[in-house]
Amino acid sequence: MTHIDAGAELDPVHPVPVRAPVANGGLSAAEVAERVARGAVNDVPVRSSRSFGEIVRANVFTRFNAIIGVLWLVMLFVAPFQDSLFGYVIIANTGIGIIQEWRAKKTLDSLAVIGEAKPTVRRDGEALEVSTSEIVLDDLIEIGPGDKVVVDGVCVEADGLEIDESLLTGEADPVVKQPGDPVMSGSFVVAGGGAFQATKVGREAYAAQLAEEASRFTLVHSELRTGISTILKYVTWMMIPAAIGLVITQLVVKSHDVKESIARTVGGIVPMVPEGLVLLTSVAFAIGVIRLGRKQCLVQELPAIEGLARIDTVCLDKTGTLTEGGMDVTELRALGGSDETYVRKVLGALGESDPRPNASLQAIIDAYPDAEDWRCTESLPFSSARKYSGARFSEGNGESSTWLLGAPDVLLGADDPALAETERLNEQGLRVLLLARVTGDLDDPEVARGASAAALVVLEQRLRPDAADTLRYFAEQDVRAKVISGDNAVSVGAVAGKLGLTGTAVDARTLPSDQDGMADALDEGTVFGRVTPQQKRDMVGALQSHGHTVAMTGDGVNDVLALKDADIGVSMGSGSEATRAVAQIVLLNNSFATLPDVVAEGRRVIGNITRVATLFLVKTVYSVLLAVLVVCWQVEYPFLPRHLTLLSTLTIGVPAFFLALAPNKERAKPHFVRRVMRYSIPGGLVAGVATFVTYLIARHHYTGEGSLDAETSVATLTLFLISMWVLAIIARPYTWWRVVLVASMGAGFLLVLAVPWLQDFFALKLVGVTMPWMAVGISVVAAAALEVTWKWVDRRFPA
Repeated sequence: MTHIDAGAELDPVHPVPVRAPVANGGLSAAEVAERVARGAVNDVPVRSSRSFGEIVRANVFTRFNAIIGVLWLVMLFVAPFQDSLFGYVIIANTGIGIIQEWRAKKTLDSLAVIGEAKPTVRRDGEALEVSTSEIVLDDLIEIGPGDKVVVDGVCVEADGLEIDESLLTGEADPVVKQPGDPVMSGSFVVAGGGAFQATKVGREAYAAQLAEEASRFTLVHSELRTGISTILKYVTWMMIPAAIGLVITQLVVKSHDVKESIARTVGGIVPMVPEGLVLLTSVAFAIGVIRLGRKQCLVQELPAIEGLARIDTVCLDKTGTLTEGGMDVTELRALGGSDETYVRKVLGALGESDPRPNASLQAIIDAYPDAEDWRCTESLPFSSARKYSGARFSEGNGESSTWLLGAPDVLLGADDPALAETERLNEQGLRVLLLARVTGDLDDPEVARGASAAALVVLEQRLRPDAADTLRYFAEQDVRAKVISGDNAVSVGAVAGKLGLTGTAVDARTLPSDQDGMADALDEGTVFGRVTPQQKRDMVGALQSHGHTVAMTGDGVNDVLALKDADIGVSMGSGSEATRAVAQIVLLNNSFATLPDVVAEGRRVIGNITRVATLFLVKTVYSVLLAVLVVCWQVEYPFLPRHLTLLSTLTIGVPAFFLALAPNKERAKPHFVRRVMRYSIPGGLVAGVATFVTYLIARHHYTGEGSLDAETSVATLTLFLISMWVLAIIARPYTWWRVVLVASMGAGFLLVLAVPWLQDFFALKLVGVTMPWMAVGISVVAAAALEVTWKWVDRRFPA
């Protein structure tokens, strides 16, 4: 073993300082305490969500809150209390947003603790599981297949240790590690095992900052939120000139009371701001996280809820997804005259030779006890790329032998008669391993050449009871399922068939190497066997090249590359630490049946936000249009802030909150901005023109003292009726609670008109009969225009 003085210079390629070695038994309790006292602890805060301060800042300090806040302060000084109600509504909305996101944070943090991997360290000669944050400098950390390297270090023990550093370097080929070689945090073990000494912990570790950012609850990189940001940018551009024109018109051109002019100016600017849209999006996402958290589903990146709702292809790894982790040995078939008792000894010794057995080897360990007089002198850990493992033994009689255990079609030639029997077993959905004796060295890449078959080990896999229903759900939702496995294609196809998934089974070794050819083959096939880890990654890329949105599920280290490249990676909670680290969604209950709930939650969020966004933006469009028309006609703005607060609350604020959280199974569609604006623009234009026409007619109808209040009242009635019709369209298809919701909002407005003190509070009093009925008539025409316009939009600009 090579050691370098602690003061040695850093390696320019792998910047890991090599420290003085520790004993193989690890640090003592006193040494650990000394390092904790001086702060040499892996104290990187692994957070699943934003801090409370960040949540408050994100909800309070927004561009539109700043605009509304300034206008609110102005109104508090120049107008009655009821004209400043919009400010209190913003405070309430912001408070709701903070509370919901804080609840989501607590849910995520508690789930992250449940799903956190616990590295194994040696201290005082014992192996202990500790939290990642409890690792100290110089700790001796044991690693095996699927384990993530959590801190920088130097390898001190290696038994066929192969580490994948692709998440850091982009190089897909595993790196063989020997004692003295550096290991970097963020990499993971693909084969073998060993131990390394921690040389950098906490924020000094190579990948610490990247890991912290990657595991953080985030609201970015989402089509939904990006679309809303784009819309808000356009709204800002429209607001500025309209607001300037309105200020000039109301304060300069019209020589009315200054305070009322300011109030009407503010009344024109405030409704241009779609202040509740961002809030409702955050609330909908946060409540989605809370709902999924109750189902033991950890959403490591918030947009994953949205992303899974958009998928059209889900790639499933058989083992751990369609089948449960455990297996059972059902039969042992000796070949070539081999003695079955001797074969059982070999299998028992092979099981003992691997300190971290996979599911197949664990089943063999359970079935065949170790031969105590056999001693392993060399071992070759299982690798998904090789498809076999091996060991060399010194037998009790002084002889030595070398054995391989793995896939029959990899270890044997194509014309070997044992393959025919293997094929028949695979057709029954059974998994078959071949035990073969070899004469070469285990480190020889061609060690399997000339292998002599000794026995077939037949394993039965345990199907997940919920897998069939989940596959049926995806089929009903037009989401194609592709089973991608390292096992024999025929066997995997039989397992899929038992679960109701039909289609062609393809041996991945026959797939074209070019991306287009592979994509075509993937479109035609359903089940793919003998897939290497790199091929899984290539398959995901090939599907994406054909425009598919791909989700990948898996639990083994061989799934990591594909999980990383998929649009959405889903890992089982019992999976390897590496898969949980790169997946956006972790099913902590290991239930594949939770996926439909995640898809449904995403569809609810996307579909409902699309609905309510239309409500908010119709208001923005008609507000900007009314401001422009007021400037052109040089008349008083028809509304005070109190009128628009009432309208916004009844036709947008309250109903939008309920609609945003309602069930919605509609499949998510792309082009969010286009889909929202194609309804919002014509809807806002119709509402704005109809309201202004009513206002102009009222200006000619009413004269004398109090005429402006009467004109405002009929204009408010017109805008309310049209906004109610927009709400009625958005609420379709109707259910009992949607009908009650719309009716309740209408009843609320009638209550204001019927109760005298509410009339006075909101300055609403309909004068005479002619103009109110005129307002109703214009609203009916506008409603018909909305129906015709939106149907034309549906035909002309389909979603």
